[in-house]
Amino acid sequence: MEPSVVRTVAQLDDALMPSRLASSPVAYVPTLGALHDGHASLMRVARRLGDVVVASIFVNPTQFGPGEDLQKYPRSLDADLDMCSRENVDIVYVPAVETIYPEGTQGITIDPGPAGDLLEGQRRPQHFRGVLTVVAKLFAMVRPSHAVFGEKDYQQLVLVRAMVHDLCVATDIVGVPTVREPDGLALSSRNRFLDPVQRLAATALARALFAGQSAGSAGAEGVMSAARAVLEASAGVEVDYLALTAPDLSEPVEHGPARLLGAVRVGTTRLIDNVSVSLGIDSP
Repeated sequence: MEPSVVRTVAQLDDALMPSRLASSPVAYVPTLGALHDGHASLMRVARRLGDVVVASIFVNPTQFGPGEDLQKYPRSLDADLDMCSRENVDIVYVPAVETIYPEGTQGITIDPGPAGDLLEGQRRPQHFRGVLTVVAKLFAMVRPSHAVFGEKDYQQLVLVRAMVHDLCVATDIVGVPTVREPDGLALSSRNRFLDPVQRLAATALARALFAGQSAGSAGAEGVMSAARAVLEASAGVEVDYLALTAPDLSEPVEHGPARLLGAVRVGTTRLIDNVSVSLGIDSP
């Protein structure tokens, strides 16, 4: 089935009108494009949740900071539309920057709060303000009953959930586990920038996170020590951060669920990943 491709708010409204009149559930997958199997997994979850599935493809300029890769961010619309077709997406929304920001990008924005200053937010100060602002705009346009996000961008998922809760947005946020290559590397649009040697080196991040996960019974110090040991022994990897937090990104408790998050640079490519950890509990 070929999806309907719409580019304006009016076209989107026309495409969604029958579903809105019937009060049918609309499941939504927002993306930056350059789609891969991780995005396909989000679309499959959305297909189970909604009578209508909407995906958007929009490279949002406000979430890229100075010196970041806005211009070189991969754009592959034809291939992206092919994936949407294969995954039975009903509507693909491909707006222009002027459609999302008709008055420019200096207007009202969404403050991500203190959690937006941690981890990715500390390295990319305006990133989550841009993310939450565009997500809020897209939610207002699509009006989905469900929105599906990947857990690879875990801090983003936490902040979107907080925004929806705090602003009383009637959308259920659904997180989907990270999709990985057979060697553990998390799927990412940026993986295509890695040459073969860098691609091999990049697996160190996932190996470190899984080593930390396996050391959960040793507590927070054991988790961090195990993860650091892998990274320190890995050539070609520059560590940006490695952090252990509670699931809501606050300080981890002594026993119970936690999240281990990391970011590295391999060559000029910056990669992020994370795993769940059970502190003080033997790994299964």
